[in-house]
Formats: sequence, structure tokens, C-alpha cells
Amino acid sequence: MSELRWDGPEMSGGPECGLSGLDHGFSRPEGSVRTSPEPEPAPASGGGAVDPVKALMHRHRVLCERAVDPLEIAAGLEAHGVTDRTAARFRHRDVFSLAEEMYARVPRDPETPPERRPMPPASAPSGGWAVLALLPGALCAAAVSGVRLTHGQPRLVVAAAGALAVALGLRVALRRGPLRVPLGTTGRGGTWTCWLIAYALLGDGLLVAGLTDDPDGLWSLATAPVLALALSCAPALWCAHLLSVRARRKIVASRGLADFADSVKPLLLGVLALYLCALVALLALCGTVLDEPAVPAGAVALGALLLLARLLGVHGFPHAPAVVLGAAALTETGALASVFASRLPGCSLLAVPVRTVTDTWGPGAVPTLVCGIAALLLLVHATRTLTRASAHARPPGVT
Repeated sequence: MSELRWDGPEMSGGPECGLSGLDHGFSRPEGSVRTSPEPEPAPASGGGAVDPVKALMHRHRVLCERAVDPLEIAAGLEAHGVTDRTAARFRHRDVFSLAEEMYARVPRDPETPPERRPMPPASAPSGGWAVLALLPGALCAAAVSGVRLTHGQPRLVVAAAGALAVALGLRVALRRGPLRVPLGTTGRGGTWTCWLIAYALLGDGLLVAGLTDDPDGLWSLATAPVLALALSCAPALWCAHLLSVRARRKIVASRGLADFADSVKPLLLGVLALYLCALVALLALCGTVLDEPAVPAGAVALGALLLLARLLGVHGFPHAPAVVLGAAALTETGALASVFASRLPGCSLLAVPVRTVTDTWGPGAVPTLVCGIAALLLLVHATRTLTRASAHARPPGVT
């Protein structure tokens, strides 16, 4: 096997144009935007002196030099648009086989071979995130207890302080572990998430107050859904950890990108179902303890939406979650605004759509429909993006 030299002329575009940041250890610079990969050009035919694999290595020079195992090269090629069909034009059965040859042909010092990254264990997570995952639920339970034990102005003070404490606790819990997103990608998504949770706490009461002209609804708080969502932070982190570890194991076992995608799709759906089962159990428990509706469907849909949005952000797809979360938050806000705007002279028709929905299925139907449709959109997107090998090339958020 001939030795590859890097001092030759580089191909058009050079390594800077490849892999959208994956050439540099699979990390994206802050503020970067994922672009659609361009398919790899077919190797030149004819002329036995042409080495198409060597030309491909020149194109992805930095990736090949920095890769610690063939899996990183395979994931990087896939992110750049190389498919198993493309690999066949390089006389390889799949991208994994092509990556193995590229990895083997990279010149290295034989006395200091690179160490291969060990696979993450399926249990015993490090970094203390498993303990921090309990913090949002504990703070929310304390805040709910304070709200239910106070009245009048002190109740508002306790509610505001509790909301701030829960937000800070959630921020601490998600800064480490498998749900930590890259810096600079949480701004808009975090704002819309807070807005959706605020609607889960206050929205139904405000909606009823606007439709029935009952001022008591303005102070009605649905604490059980918010408490259950805060407590579900722990199972969400464990489910994300399970997805990350099992997906990387499937990369090793798979012999093609299509094979990997087919094996990860049921894993993704199973992890989501596992989290929803835990959330439903927590909703039932909190509803029983707090004497509120046991399992509001809107809270289940919101939990699925938030988990999918976070998973997509963690694995490098933050744009779609931000758009979908923003659309869901604005839709719920528009529903409330239309109800209160209908009180203006000549504007009674504005509340007809919301009134029709609430009269048929109740006030909880608004967040159920909005968050349910948004979660379904993100699920479709996740089954197309989180089933790529490049999305699991490195365990996300593990410190």
C-alpha cells in the first residue's frame, strides 16, 4: 500500500470547505449554521494512475489526520453527503469500508500509534449530572408547597421566587451531561421553552377567564403539570444518555449507513416512549397529590416537544427546534390574545375558533393541539437527522 503524502496540491475547495466543522474534532464554531451537504463527486474513470481514494483523502485532509478511529471518518463523510452508493464508486461496499481504508492510509509514526477512543459505558455515568438532574424537581416541589401554603401578595412573591429558582436549577442540571447543548445555541429555544412552560402554568386559567369573564381564573395555577415536567428532567437525562450510548454501539455493529439508520430509528422511538411513560406516571402522581387533573394531555405533548427539541439541539440541529418552539409559543399566545381582543367592540369573531375548540374538548385542548402538532413535526425531523452516524460520532455533553 503506497504511502500518502500531504505535500501535493490540494483539490478545489481544500479542507476548509468540507464537513461543516466536522474536520475539527466534530465541533462547530459558535453561531455557525448547518448547511445541506453537497454530494461527493464521483471518482474519475479511466487512467490507471488516478487514485480516487487518495484524492478523497486530500479533500478531507484534516478529518483524516485528526480522526482517532475509522468511525469518525465514516461519520464525517456521511455529514458531507457521501452515501453507500457513492462509496461503491470508490470500489467499496459502504462508507464504513471506505473510511477504514482512508484511516489505514493516513501516515503516522509507527512508534506512537494513536489511541482509540473507548466506547462509553452503558451505566455509571460520570460528571455528577445524574445527581444534578434531581435539582429542578426538588426546587419545583419546594416552590409548589410554598405557593399552596400562602395567599394574597405573599403568594405572588413565593411564586416568582420559586419560578426563578427552578429556572436556575434547570440551567445547572442541563449544563452537564447528555442534554448539554453547544454554547451559543440555546438563546431563542430557551426563551420559547420558558414561554411554553408559563402557559402550562397559567394558560388554561387565563383562557377560561377570558371566555367566561370570570376574574377568579386569572389566579388559577396548574401546578401539577409544571411539577411533573420538572421532576421528569431526571428521566429525560437518563433517556438521552441511553440514546447516546446505544447509538454509538450500533455504529460499531453496523456495516452501512442505511443499516445504522434502520437500527437507530426504533431506538429513538423507544427512548421517547420510555420518557413519556415516566412523564405520565409523574403526572398521575402529582395530580393525585395536588388534587388536580391526573394526566393532562397538553403536558404530555409539551414534554415530548421539549425532549425532542433538546435532543436535536444536543446533536447539532438547533435551527428546526427553535423555529418549531417559537411557532408553538406564538400560537398559544395568539389564542389567548384573540380571546381578550374579542371583548373590543366589533371584534367578537376573533374568539370563535378558540371558543369552538374549548367548547368541544375543554381549555386543555389548545396546548394539546399546538404542542402535539409541534412535537409530531420535530419527531419526523428527528427520525431523519438523529438516525445519521454523524449525529452520534461523539458522545454529546459528557464531561
